[in-house]
Amino acid sequence: MKLATKKTVLIVEDSKSERKLISALLEELQVDVIALDSAESAKLWLQENPLPSLILLDIVLPGQSGLDLCRQIRSHQEWKDIPILFCSSRVQKFDIFWAIRQGGLDYITKPYRPQTLIDTVCKHI
Repeated sequence: MKLATKKTVLIVEDSKSERKLISALLEELQVDVIALDSAESAKLWLQENPLPSLILLDIVLPGQSGLDLCRQIRSHQEWKDIPILFCSSRVQKFDIFWAIRQGGLDYITKPYRPQTLIDTVCKHI
């Protein structure tokens, strides 16, 4: 499946191997992929670049958590409408509830089927 127009997905994931896997899957959709390893680097990127079509966000990150970053994005006037998709190894209903409550549109648990990730991204991009 290919998307109609060129989109950009910002991946915020601390695991290098997970960033590579997600990037490879999304590049098959012919989207531009920006893969960063922390909330802090994501905020800097957002300040200096055109807005992405979607942010794929882990909860557990070094320093600031993905939940905190999501809250900050939602409170920022220019960023508040960027779709945020959580992708995390946290599988408790509580974690999923809080991720959606902070402003996430959807939640994928790791490990995931590659097609599940692709389908969910396509749904929100």
